[in-house]
Amino acid sequence: MLRKAQWLILLLLTLSIKERTFINIHMNQKDRGPSCVHLDQVVKNVNPKTPEGCEECLQMGSTWVHLRLCLNCGHVGCCDQSTNKHGTKHFHSSGHPIIRSYEPGENWKWCFIDEIFKE
Repeated sequence: MLRKAQWLILLLLTLSIKERTFINIHMNQKDRGPSCVHLDQVVKNVNPKTPEGCEECLQMGSTWVHLRLCLNCGHVGCCDQSTNKHGTKHFHSSGHPIIRSYEPGENWKWCFIDEIFKE
């Protein structure tokens, strides 16, 4: 009968490089949860371009539910519960992956690329 270590070695030898890399990454993360290089790279504070509300909704005369701030350029857009979803539309048009809540008392961030939420 194979010992646990021998079995693991045989298993690893049958996996592709991509599969081994995936396993290695997730074994090394342990209890840290999923990681995101985009969230880890956010270090600068940005000033909101339109601190009074969603840039496009203000131009259109529309309303919003919640606001989101792009941490790359300072664009203020409305959330996905809002009719126009300008925060997500900004990501699709600009490629800027990280937003944070622009609501008082909320301090979370979201990465559109990795779909990871971080408080």
